[in-house]
Parts: sequence; structure tokens; C-alpha cells
Amino acid sequence: MPYVIAAACIDETDKSCIEECPVDCIYEGDRKLYINPGECIDCGACQPVCPVDAISQDRGVPVGQEAFVADNARFFAEPLPGRDEPLGNAGGSAAIGPIGVDTELVAAWDSGRTRQATTATASRRP
Repeated sequence: MPYVIAAACIDETDKSCIEECPVDCIYEGDRKLYINPGECIDCGACQPVCPVDAISQDRGVPVGQEAFVADNARFFAEPLPGRDEPLGNAGGSAAIGPIGVDTELVAAWDSGRTRQATTATASRRP
């Protein structure tokens, strides 16, 4: 089950997860990072280094952020704005560098909404 980066990463791209990932499957959009589900080996090395707790397994995304599971896959499976072809399994983010665009969900995301969602999720933790 691949890992997913959800709303807390939007406009907070720390990139510690990129450095930690042993297979280079975390790609940089404009406002958010994305994990390629076809390249992720499910090791979980990225999750504990994320300073905003944006990374979880696809079955464990925060309540209300389930759309990010499909959105992470969409980043690789469908052509992004300004591109004719989808990224697919590009063979590692270092090989192609920052992508510089996001999915429609992320591009339209209100940063205030992220803070609200993150605060609500944190308040539910034991």
C-alpha cells in the first residue's frame, strides 16, 4: 500500500522526505510534494521525517482528506497543466527535477483550509 502526501504539505514543502526516500519516488509540484504509487516501495522512511505529518499510508489519510489518495495517483497518471503526456513512472524525481505544477485539487486548495484540517486532525490524536 503506497504512501500519500495530504493537505498539510501544501505550501509547506520541507523536502526532508525527498532526502530520506531510498527509491527517489517523491516528486515536487509547485505547492506540494507527491509520492509516485508505482515507484513507492512502501518502506515508510518518509513518514517520520515529515515535520507537518502530511504523509500516511493510503488507507490512513486524515479524515476529510481522502481525495488526496486519488490525487497523488492522478499527478502521475494524467497529463498535468502545460504537459502533453502524463509523468507515469519517470524513474525518480532527481532525473527530471521539480515539475513546477500541481493537480487541479492542489492548485485550487485554500491554504487556510489546510490549517483548519491539520488542526482538526491534530486535536483528534491521543
